[in-house]
Amino acid sequence: MPTPIMMPKAGNSVESCVILKWHKQTGDSIQTGEVVLDVETDKAVVQIESPTDGTLLSQFFAVGQEVAVLTCIGVIGEMGEDAEPFRPSSPTAPSPTSPTVAPAPVIAPPTPSMLEASPRARSLADQHGIPLKDVQPTGPNGRIIERDVQRAIADQQTRLTRLAREQAQQESVSVPAVGSGLGGRVTSSDLQITPLAVPTNELEVTNTHEETITIPLQGVRKMIAERMRQSLHNSAQLTLNTSANATALLALRQRFKGSAPTLGMQGITLNDLLLFAVSRVLLNYPALNATLHDHTITQYQRVHLGFAVDTPRGLLVPIIKDAHQRSLRQIAQETQRLVASIEANKITPSELQGGTFTVSNLGALGIESFTPILNPPQVAILGVGKVDLKPVQGDGQVEFLPHIALSLTVDHQAVDGAPAARFLQALTQALTDVDLWLAL
Repeated sequence: MPTPIMMPKAGNSVESCVILKWHKQTGDSIQTGEVVLDVETDKAVVQIESPTDGTLLSQFFAVGQEVAVLTCIGVIGEMGEDAEPFRPSSPTAPSPTSPTVAPAPVIAPPTPSMLEASPRARSLADQHGIPLKDVQPTGPNGRIIERDVQRAIADQQTRLTRLAREQAQQESVSVPAVGSGLGGRVTSSDLQITPLAVPTNELEVTNTHEETITIPLQGVRKMIAERMRQSLHNSAQLTLNTSANATALLALRQRFKGSAPTLGMQGITLNDLLLFAVSRVLLNYPALNATLHDHTITQYQRVHLGFAVDTPRGLLVPIIKDAHQRSLRQIAQETQRLVASIEANKITPSELQGGTFTVSNLGALGIESFTPILNPPQVAILGVGKVDLKPVQGDGQVEFLPHIALSLTVDHQAVDGAPAARFLQALTQALTDVDLWLAL
């Protein structure tokens, strides 16, 4: 009997995955446990293994397609067996637990209450009073998913009608603050077309045959775009900037580099020392080791520390679980392990979820300071810049001492400026005396 290959639900928040690569083609023989294909969730690449021995009878989706979780994406069986009853678009497609083919039911025309929508999408729409009939679906097979409702909420708050919004997206128009529609909504008749004025000489030198590269916004890149927009839209972000004396950090790092290999400390970096200090200081500032979700602030007594990693596929944030309980060497080892997993495309969704605070370090790229964007639902993120000499008033003279730049962004809905400043003050002191903190 044919066996379906199902798109896995890799994490509670995952609603769909993108097919990256088929390792097996139709007609290839397969053994149990062999990798059939790679799929990409919003955070990681997941390998799907064969559930049985046999032959790949069919591939229902091509590379690059986005497929809802728990959808049949292929079939394994014996040569000659029929895989068509399992095709998702077929009205006779059986469920994976019931291979019996039932007669195709007569389906009534869809009504707003019958629209295909994920449970998370329905819940969010109910919370914000968004009718599902007004939501533009982008999920597989016309299904409404959570990000569609989030976009509808954002569009609603811009107070444009759907027709006006579509026209504004397609044409260069001027959008008034208040329209003639109900409640001041902007209608299409309120829009004023304003052609862009381009100098004649610029038109003459325009190269209409310029080569371009079109990159679909999907997978990790698509999720990053949506999460960043959601982060700025749903939070009140406040950034505080300071710097910490890095003399002890640099001296300690130099001692580690020259230490005996048997100690396993030679590979410890400044970032490892920063993560160590943050994990300890956060224990005294639970307001920043917290998340904000559904109008509820949750403070954590354990520090699950995320750190931003740049990858060819986009920004990923692996999590050091229970960082506050790990030694400096253990933090360094876990950091190296997680980065290696990302580079090998073996990072799992569970290793990218559950963070309570995030550190983003761009100092190695020469960045002096920057404004980090919150990683929702977390309420705080620390940005780290490069080490620079800073003039400091000494005993009757000005000294130039190395300082490391720190930028803390908090969600002002959950954290006020004073607690955030006190955390930064404590962190700068911990970094200044990092060698003492290692003895605690």
